[in-house]
Amino acid sequence: MTRSWSTVATDEERYRPLYARVLGLRFVNPGGVLCFLFFEGAMALAVLLALAELVSWWAVLVLPIAVAAMVKLNDVVAEMVVRTAALVPEQERDRFRRQMEPVVGRARVPASARALPGGAVRSVRSLPGGTPADSRGVRYHHPQRATFDRPTER
Repeated sequence: MTRSWSTVATDEERYRPLYARVLGLRFVNPGGVLCFLFFEGAMALAVLLALAELVSWWAVLVLPIAVAAMVKLNDVVAEMVVRTAALVPEQERDRFRRQMEPVVGRARVPASARALPGGAVRSVRSLPGGTPADSRGVRYHHPQRATFDRPTER
């Protein structure tokens, strides 16, 4: 029983948890602890809710079945995503990979934004009202003074 879209190898199929084998999961591959929580955890929760008389005793049967249905639905959706991704042409996949790769390099800084050695800005002018600013109109602030002409001035 080899499936062409299956992500689990045939040799590993017999070592999978019973829960995953019974549901026939092909794309979702839960481990032993997760399968335990899906089945026994759902049953324990249903028993606790029934003992607290918040639900009827039918919940002990219905809740694990509902959890199994949701896990199987998740597997079916994962299968649809994989099949749809396989239909995308290789050229589109390459373009997408290029767009998603991080770009590492240097940013170009315009000459007008560079500072002179010593930290002074090239041209300092005053805004209306006599407030000092650089060529882009950026005001400088000093904690002890209201404003100052250059960042190195104290």
